[in-house]
Amino acid sequence: MVKALQKGSGKMAISANWSYPTSIRFGAGRIDELAEACLSAGIKKPLLVTDRELSDLPITGRARDILHNGGLNHAKFADVDLNPNEKNLDAGLEVFRKGGHDGVVAFGGGSGLDLAKMVAFMASQSRPVWDFEDIGDWWTRADTSAIFPIVAVPTTAGTGSEVGRASVITNSETHEKKIIYHPKVLPTQVICDPELTVGLPKFITAGTGLDAFAHCVEAFSSPHYHPMGQGIAIEGMKLVIENLPTAYEIPDDLNARAHMMSAAMMGAVAFQKGLGAIHSLSHPIGAHYNTHHGTTNAVLMPAVLKLNAPMIKDRFDEVSSYIGVSGGFTGFCDFVDTFNDRLAIPKTLSDFGVSNPNVEVLVKGALSDPSCGGNPVTLTADNLTTTLEAVI
Repeated sequence: MVKALQKGSGKMAISANWSYPTSIRFGAGRIDELAEACLSAGIKKPLLVTDRELSDLPITGRARDILHNGGLNHAKFADVDLNPNEKNLDAGLEVFRKGGHDGVVAFGGGSGLDLAKMVAFMASQSRPVWDFEDIGDWWTRADTSAIFPIVAVPTTAGTGSEVGRASVITNSETHEKKIIYHPKVLPTQVICDPELTVGLPKFITAGTGLDAFAHCVEAFSSPHYHPMGQGIAIEGMKLVIENLPTAYEIPDDLNARAHMMSAAMMGAVAFQKGLGAIHSLSHPIGAHYNTHHGTTNAVLMPAVLKLNAPMIKDRFDEVSSYIGVSGGFTGFCDFVDTFNDRLAIPKTLSDFGVSNPNVEVLVKGALSDPSCGGNPVTLTADNLTTTLEAVI
């Protein structure tokens, strides 16, 4: 069931039920179906896990009222950092276990969603979370039958974690971001309600939207074979280019907000094809300096495009016109600079509050990040140092 979008009305008219890549209830006002979605997922006593900043906001209160009115005994956990770590996870697991919960409502931005998914994943595992890092077949170490169901409700349009099979958790001792993967970490029910994103601060709308853009750009640039991911990445870039400025400048435009929620999910699906130097650098920067992930990606993108130019120029020449950018790859690079400026993205890491970063440590962290494998140019200490120094 899909209803068409009414253009020019100023009202959000999209409403759809999707089963790819999981069950998605998409449309304005569909947060009202939260209790029903929990029951569909087999959850009767959920733990709502959310970002600390959202904990006491009206949208969180509304979600809790819906659960209560639906007869679901629930509790809330919001001790989630901007870059969630194992300490947050341990605290969430304690609340989940003591409360006798049978599933999780992941409610919030990428941080809250990632931490929530790990609570559901780890609640009954006997091994430490680092044993399930996305390396080889490490995911098979998990007791699949012990993973609790997840209902995901994104309140930003960026990471696409609501349709992802992994979470990014920072090791607070080593300052490394680790990707924890298992197929059953994919939420069984997703509610994408663009009304929940209307009240976002402008810098969050920009940063999260550019995170979705980075996912699509890097997936499109990756040399790996994944035609489905390639096609989704192209459409995702187009949606961000067409709609992020409107969502940023006219916050209550539900059509633009809806398209950005789609683009976020598309980016997360597309990057199964691969990520690259943007993310491999962004992860250690965020782990060491606690920067906002999507904004960090945006700061890095111009320099990474320059690094990868020899390998990606032709493919961007082919699609630039379709996604709304003139001038092929050169025009795309110019567009990215202008796009960042329009969305008030810092030019450098120092403008972003990261002063005198330890380049050697960050490059070492980037080279050990799994995102390296999807970069079209082989990454080395030399070319990553040059790329990073260009944005300091």
